[in-house]
Amino acid sequence: MEVINAIGRRKSSVARVYLSEGTGKITINKKDLTEYFPSAILQYVVKQPLNLLEVAEKYDIKVNLDGGGFTGQSQALRLAIARALVKINAEDKKTLKAQGFLTRDSREVERKKPGRPKARRRFQFSKR
Repeated sequence: MEVINAIGRRKSSVARVYLSEGTGKITINKKDLTEYFPSAILQYVVKQPLNLLEVAEKYDIKVNLDGGGFTGQSQALRLAIARALVKINAEDKKTLKAQGFLTRDSREVERKKPGRPKARRRFQFSKR
C-alpha cells in the first residue's frame, strides 16, 4: 500500500495526514501522540474514526499540524484521518458520515468590529 494523504481543517487549524500501513503509531510534528496531546480526551478525539472502524493498530499516521489551539487541532486531525480512511476503503464512508466525522465544522471566529470591545459586544449604554 502506498502512502495516502488527506487534509482536515477546523477554525484556523490545518492537519495534513500521511497514512501508511504499519503498527498504529501516530506521529504529530515529529512528536508522539501522547506527547503532543497530553490530555486523554484529545487523544480519544483523534482516535475516534480509527476505533470506530477497528483499524487503530493497522496504520501508521504522520501528521503536520499547523495553527489554532489544541481543541481545533485535534478536531482537524480527526477529520483528516476520517477522509484518509475513506480514500482507502470507500465502504467505510457511510459509517463515518453517520457519526459526523466527515463533516467540516465551518464555524470561524467572527472579526472584531470598530467602535466595539468585541465582535458583537457593545459598551454599556447610559441613558443619563
